[in-house]
Amino acid sequence: MDKKTKNEMETVEILIGKIMRIGVLIAASVMVIGFIMLVCQQSSGYPGTTFPTTLSEILKGITTFKPYAYMMAGIFLLILTPVLRVLVSIYAFYKEKDVLYVWITTIVFIILMFGFILGHH
Repeated sequence: MDKKTKNEMETVEILIGKIMRIGVLIAASVMVIGFIMLVCQQSSGYPGTTFPTTLSEILKGITTFKPYAYMMAGIFLLILTPVLRVLVSIYAFYKEKDVLYVWITTIVFIILMFGFILGHH
């Protein structure tokens, strides 16, 4: 690996670390906002024990300031954080010209996407 590639890899590794930290902080902040709203409103914003389970329901709940929607959005963002890391890893392996790991990481990403799609049904 030449010096330029090594510097690029260090930059990508720093980027991955920042993505993970920022993703967790944003997700936690959104969940805390939802919790504060829940305490202040003393209601989840949904009848009984129901809560939003689809992205469209979560977004609709956020626009109407429903606490559970904010909390679910935070969980969703928390789940997306490592998925974004997988995407950045594909790029990093591509820059390293490590074709095997590009394929392996791409397969992992595809499996994650299938899991998200099939997990809802």
